Amino acid sequence: MESKSAQAAGADRVPDIPARIRTGLAAGFRTSLKIIAVSVPLYVGVDLLKGTPVLDLLGSAFAPYMGAFGLPGEAAFAFVAAFLLNIYAGIAVIVPLNLDGFQVTQCGLMMGIAHNLVVEGGVLSTTGTRGWVLTLCRVVLAAAAGLLLMGLRHLWGLS
Repeated sequence: MESKSAQAAGADRVPDIPARIRTGLAAGFRTSLKIIAVSVPLYVGVDLLKGTPVLDLLGSAFAPYMGAFGLPGEAAFAFVAAFLLNIYAGIAVIVPLNLDGFQVTQCGLMMGIAHNLVVEGGVLSTTGTRGWVLTLCRVVLAAAAGLLLMGLRHLWGLS
């Protein structure tokens, strides 16, 4: 008969490699489906809007603000998606806009700093901090990083 310590040690055994692979693949597949469920509709929506005057009209409204970062006005939609949802949603909006390499880098930098603000701000609030202050700091830091990258681009003479 096994002792209680031997039984407890058996319960903490590491699963074998095939079991770990199955678990990892299943978790990865579920995560992929969640990302696809958000990304594909956003991509299709922006791609469809490209054929209408709506995207151009809204893009020209945001052009002065986004121009400070070297981005077209339409890139504002990517930031809204990334700020409110997640970085994958922002990427899904960027793809049909046909941005150049610098513009994609600029968006990636800024969205990497400030993404999923609603959820993460709520989580931060539960820790006893002021979630809205940290959310504002992330947005300001993203803008500062974007302006810095734009300044470096001009300094290097790449514009």
